[in-house]
Amino acid sequence: MASSFSGDLSRLGAGGLVNLYRDKKLSPLDVTVAALDRVRDLNLQLNALCWVDEKAALAQARASARRWQAGKPLGTLDGVPVTVKDWFHVKGWPTRYGARLSSSAPQKEDSPAVARLREAGAVFIGKTTLPEYGHKGVTDSPLYGVTRNPWDEGKTCGGSSGGAAVCAATGMGVLHLGSDAGGSVRIPASFCGVAAFKPSPGVVPSWPPSLFSTLSAAGPIARSIDDCARMLDVIAQFDKKGRTPDWHALPLERPDFAASLGIPLGKLKIAYAPAINDVRMNADVAAVMKKMLPHLQSLGRVDVIRLDVPDIVDVFNKHWMAVAAHMLKGYTAAQKKKTDARLLHWAARGEKLALHDYLAAERARMDIGAYFKSILDDYDILVTPTTAMAAFDAGVNMPRGRDGKLWDDWTPFTYGANLARLPAATIPAGLTKSGLPVGVQVMAGYLKDTLALRAAAALEKKIGFAGWGA
Repeated sequence: MASSFSGDLSRLGAGGLVNLYRDKKLSPLDVTVAALDRVRDLNLQLNALCWVDEKAALAQARASARRWQAGKPLGTLDGVPVTVKDWFHVKGWPTRYGARLSSSAPQKEDSPAVARLREAGAVFIGKTTLPEYGHKGVTDSPLYGVTRNPWDEGKTCGGSSGGAAVCAATGMGVLHLGSDAGGSVRIPASFCGVAAFKPSPGVVPSWPPSLFSTLSAAGPIARSIDDCARMLDVIAQFDKKGRTPDWHALPLERPDFAASLGIPLGKLKIAYAPAINDVRMNADVAAVMKKMLPHLQSLGRVDVIRLDVPDIVDVFNKHWMAVAAHMLKGYTAAQKKKTDARLLHWAARGEKLALHDYLAAERARMDIGAYFKSILDDYDILVTPTTAMAAFDAGVNMPRGRDGKLWDDWTPFTYGANLARLPAATIPAGLTKSGLPVGVQVMAGYLKDTLALRAAAALEKKIGFAGWGA
């Protein structure tokens, strides 16, 4: 298939690529080569991919090109380059989780979301970096080192799906599979100026089993909500026999998130929360959100509210530290020397957590869920900044607060969607004066994933963010 397309391949979305493939104006091989060229040009300095398989990617792209030439694509993403967070299994590739103590043996089967992408004809570029076992909101690990923000290499890309967000921003692939247990697709997307979506739990089948399962969801990161929705259409499916090992998974009859974006929204009733408890945006983020607000108001009636959830950080942390303690149970002193000190910190706190305190946190989580439900019973969507600040320095675990002290719990805006089981999108709202992206978060009620995506897409269109390298 000879390419007649002369534009920038790295800026094309999945829908545009498939249309060009169908019209025989572009080959999946050209697109895959362009993505791999980006990897060669940028990955050494940004450290977004920990595993790249050029030979396999090119072979998949050639096979896709033959299918398109014959008019027989496998699915809606045939020939679209994707990356996979090194949290999921890809058959034939190792899953290292950013941990030096993990096995380097190749996996024998795909995780469900990966299997659905493969069935749809996606081209696998490689696996993206994460902090050790995805335990924090920045991306560095004892195994991979520091992953950097393409807007400013001295800044963090966020985490834990940090490598995926960097790849999305820079064109090292088109669609990127991440996971989110406390903001792990939304935080890095916000810091890197791209879109991401955390679905309601159960919408995307997830395997192997994880102790984060009640908080976490697999979700897409891409340059646009349209691309996120197209990826979600594929990964939300069960296998061809209607099966999945994930007993949390919801049997959606026919996911059709991308098509829903074209349905007119009508006027929305919107709750906008610029603060949560005593946490407010810093001045840089507030300036961007002030410019975003008229675009939000164009979508409907906006009421400014204050989120009053005083125990949200404590409840989230107790869930998190219990999992960390269990994961590291039995580690020897020698093994701990090979483990991220921050993960050891969480595990040590978890070891001191009494069972009744954990159960009290579970009970408090129910109240948090009821609180967010009450808001979303009254409003169509709840909008907040994704984070209270733009990207801070790379290589540190947290920023400093207004008092100059290290800010341990710096990302409470994202916790609610995980604790309350809500779908949540983030899109770029604009840039700070220093040129760093700021994200705006759009949440909807449980299983109202389509509404969250449609509202985010409409706001995205109004804002018109250009993206990295534009």
